[in-house]
Amino acid sequence: MAAEIVNPRSENADQTGREGGAEPLDSFDPVFALHRGGKMAVQATVPVRDKDDLSLAYTPGVARVCTAIAEQPDLVNDYTWKSSVVAVVTDGTAVLGLGDIGPEASLPVMEGKAILFKQFGGVDAVPIALACTDVDEIIETVVRLAPSFGGVNLEDISAPRCFEIERRLQDALDIPVFHDDQHGTAIVTLAALRNAARLSGRGIGELRAVISGAGAAGVAIAKMLVEAGIGDVAVTDRKGIVSAGREDLTDVKRELAGFTNKAGLTGSLEDALAGADVFIGVSGGTVPEEAVASMAKGAFVFAMANPTPEVHPEVAHKYAAVVATGRSDFPNQINNVLAFPGIFAGALQVRASRITEGMKIAAAEALAGVVGEDLAADYVIPSPFDERVAPAVTAAVAAAARAEGVARR
Repeated sequence: MAAEIVNPRSENADQTGREGGAEPLDSFDPVFALHRGGKMAVQATVPVRDKDDLSLAYTPGVARVCTAIAEQPDLVNDYTWKSSVVAVVTDGTAVLGLGDIGPEASLPVMEGKAILFKQFGGVDAVPIALACTDVDEIIETVVRLAPSFGGVNLEDISAPRCFEIERRLQDALDIPVFHDDQHGTAIVTLAALRNAARLSGRGIGELRAVISGAGAAGVAIAKMLVEAGIGDVAVTDRKGIVSAGREDLTDVKRELAGFTNKAGLTGSLEDALAGADVFIGVSGGTVPEEAVASMAKGAFVFAMANPTPEVHPEVAHKYAAVVATGRSDFPNQINNVLAFPGIFAGALQVRASRITEGMKIAAAEALAGVVGEDLAADYVIPSPFDERVAPAVTAAVAAAARAEGVARR
């Protein structure tokens, strides 16, 4: 029986999500049953059993801590939760594959992100959905909220606004600001690509890659691949290859054209794929099979759109040596949860002021290293449930933060 989605604002809907006396959605749908009441709650870390506990946890004892922090502001990191908690911030404009669904509808995803932080990285996180989409308003709001947090994870904010928001917030704040849709995806992609290259006996510098999608993830992946020494990478959007000769480019794409596509390719995605070693899909749509067949022998296909990959694995396996998707029901899932919990855990551990490119590269290398000698065509990236992942990424990020001079302890 299919669930009927009820508008919670409907005048006929009651507080249980029913309309006109119909059964509640969670009486027959386990997804709704799991989400009823939300997926997270606040839990105290100290007991309040009697008046003595109360006087220590709250007034009058708490006043001594407040006074000490007022005199030495850095003590806030030692005597509050600030240094171990992340704000998960969205405006609801690019939620999963659902698009601009607004802040309220984004909350189930933000709650999910928060529990993944805790489950996989031991990091506390608070979902914050903002009722504004203006760039200046978002930046001002997050800056005002920042004293309560040790880091900011930007989530599901549409491009190109997300680039400016992240850059300006990092300039304004002395805590890490990280847009996971960009950098988390890029880090896991690079880790998988390093291992795919190792499996084939090649270095990343020998590969030519094509990225389908010039949004947040596509731009970040391109930047990271160039930083890692990729032989060449071309990025395509709906109008074809992003190249310097195009007159319709946004500022972001114009910058992208400046450091990608050394070969000077023009034309369509299909043109770019001819002879390419790597396909990375972060755009949706369908890539024709003949275009996949035109790639170089032993190619890698990372078709990461959800729920429908740009190239179905059955098709990709006809021509590619390594196939990865964004789905959990196929091998080699490119999943951001492999990156962001450990990245923030490492950054918070050393009270980093920002997350640098070097820290991202270190995270990718650590993640790739978890696979080790078990490397195989269907195992170029570990599972999110591999307990070695978060500790490896955390340690690598903390060490890189110290090496790059952004650690404060």
